[in-house]
Amino acid sequence: MSSIANQKVEKSISMWVILILATACGIIAANLYYAQPLLGPISSAIGLSSGAAGLIVTLTQIGYGIGLLFIVPLGDILENRKLVVASLFLTTAALATAAMGKSAALFLTASLFIGLGSVAAQVLVPYAAHFSPDATRGRNVGNVMSGLLLGIMLARPVSSIVAEFMGWRAIFFLSAGLIFVLALVLAKLLPVRQPLTTTKYPALLVSMLDLLRTTPILRRRAIYHACVFGTFSLFWTTVPLFLTGPIFHFSQKGVALFALVGVFGAVAAPIAGRFADRGWVRPATGFALALVIISAFLPLMIQTGSTFSLVALVVAAILLDMGVSANLVLGQRAIFSLGAEIRSRLNGLYMAIFFIGGAVGSAIGGWAYVMGGWKVAMLIGMALPAMAMIYYATEKK
Repeated sequence: MSSIANQKVEKSISMWVILILATACGIIAANLYYAQPLLGPISSAIGLSSGAAGLIVTLTQIGYGIGLLFIVPLGDILENRKLVVASLFLTTAALATAAMGKSAALFLTASLFIGLGSVAAQVLVPYAAHFSPDATRGRNVGNVMSGLLLGIMLARPVSSIVAEFMGWRAIFFLSAGLIFVLALVLAKLLPVRQPLTTTKYPALLVSMLDLLRTTPILRRRAIYHACVFGTFSLFWTTVPLFLTGPIFHFSQKGVALFALVGVFGAVAAPIAGRFADRGWVRPATGFALALVIISAFLPLMIQTGSTFSLVALVVAAILLDMGVSANLVLGQRAIFSLGAEIRSRLNGLYMAIFFIGGAVGSAIGGWAYVMGGWKVAMLIGMALPAMAMIYYATEKK
């Protein structure tokens, strides 16, 4: 019976569907980061003080966090394609509102809903896992996640370039149109996935607490990634300040170009997925954590704005993104093996927990850079994955 089921799954998935899912996840996830390099011009245009400009990013993150806990779990009880399309229509409306908004209150409200609707990407990831046989689940999830990670890494430089030539509102208009078209494409092309469970929504939410309490692998993988994602957020929050400072004197365009190097880190996602499919999750996790530790150590050697120092920073950025990408996919591969009927809830919990780690990393990074400079920030950035590595050492083989 199980072999027949697997054959049906194998027939349901194809590389073009994986490509569509990867592209969709990248386009959707990018919406979370478009505003980050544009806080100055946006806050000036909507009458928001410089001290309150960070609310734009914060509210987007809050909306995303709410969506992870209250929308993504719906993937376990609602038809997945309809849930994704509805979320994308919400995102389209929020992006259009942000593009036209002239008041701080309206723009900040739109930012919250941009984050809320963008969790559609995290409905699509377990969707890909569901349509994948066990032998290729890691590879398929890794391919989809590589698209999502590319979207995250390209969002900042793309929004900077678009704003340079067309103004900051253009990126929100363009993304609104792109998300609307994407919703129509997914509604037409994606296979239907109707969960078999009859659990009611209140019971679904209550069950998430039980899952967190009774699923050690979920807690462990979430803690690993909360630590490495904290370093990721800390690095990409502070490196623009470092590059534009007295050592390198980068322009904003230079910072945007530097951000593009992170794209190379996304190649680690499908590779990690293949390792996971071969049963190498534990050694691959240790390697991923080691990459993140090394990536935080390399910048500590920078003393001057020399070519060698810049190369070291570029290598650090690539290693960081590779380690984070690999560890993310390894974690998802591990939790998606626990059962198809709970994948959306597991993914929502996993993402929400490590997202908190990223928010903490951003906050600590900015504070550490102001109080102690670049080296203090990087020492904290190295301590976070080091703690994950110590915890990893307690994992049973």
